[in-house]
Amino acid sequence: MRRSRIPAFAPARPTAPTGAGGGLRSTRSLAAAWGVVVLITVPAWVLTVGQARDMGVEPGTMGMALPLFLLLWVIMMAAMMLPSMAPVALSWVRGIGRRSSGWVRTARTAEFVAGYLLVWTAFGLLVYAALALTGDLVDDHPTAGRWIGAVAFLLAGLYQLGPLKNVCLRHCRDPLSHLVRYAGFRGPARDLRVGLHHGVYCVGCCAGLMVVFVPLGVMNVAAMAGLALVVFVEKLWSRGVLLSGVVGVAFLVLAVLAPFQDWMLPGLEGSMPPMDDM
Repeated sequence: MRRSRIPAFAPARPTAPTGAGGGLRSTRSLAAAWGVVVLITVPAWVLTVGQARDMGVEPGTMGMALPLFLLLWVIMMAAMMLPSMAPVALSWVRGIGRRSSGWVRTARTAEFVAGYLLVWTAFGLLVYAALALTGDLVDDHPTAGRWIGAVAFLLAGLYQLGPLKNVCLRHCRDPLSHLVRYAGFRGPARDLRVGLHHGVYCVGCCAGLMVVFVPLGVMNVAAMAGLALVVFVEKLWSRGVLLSGVVGVAFLVLAVLAPFQDWMLPGLEGSMPPMDDM
């Protein structure tokens, strides 16, 4: 009898979704891998919080040039997104380890991470443009901030409840079938392509949440922490889809209230003092 070939990343038997802690990783390897995630995430948070405390919360880009903004943006995304995308990354890296070793494995892993961060860097360009535009509008017409905030919350809420969010969230919550598909990628830039592909889905999953940085302020640490928690729970909790809908409804409520509650729009008000003075 002819045996069918099993892709390198396919499990030997059905397992739970990787986002739910399925059988792709042993307890020991899972603990070690999450230790690495912590070692990367904690310094990223320290750098992000330290920079935010120095800058405070102001409208627009806060005078940052594009290169500096993109550098801070990538550090922020590493701090906010790495814990939630770790199940996919760890599964793929483990697969790399079965076929490579030493520097080859390190290079392939770096290539995967670079592809993922490259997508978020590209999205950062859009965020910078949006912040620059809204910052100029608020400078010229201070009262416009209320309506900009309302539109931002409205767009975020509609996106959270829309079909594109559901498609991308479904990928991020149960990436096993996609990992099997990735195993068919060929060529020297294979791991870069995998990182890019998953990064696109991750951006699609979180784009609505990122919109609220416009009214809340891009260097608002409380907003960063809250959104990072939402992203983490959406992807890894068994009822994450329900949370996504609840957050979407909450954003719609905030859209109605924003024009009448200036305190809800710290990122669209005039210059504010640094966080140490607030």
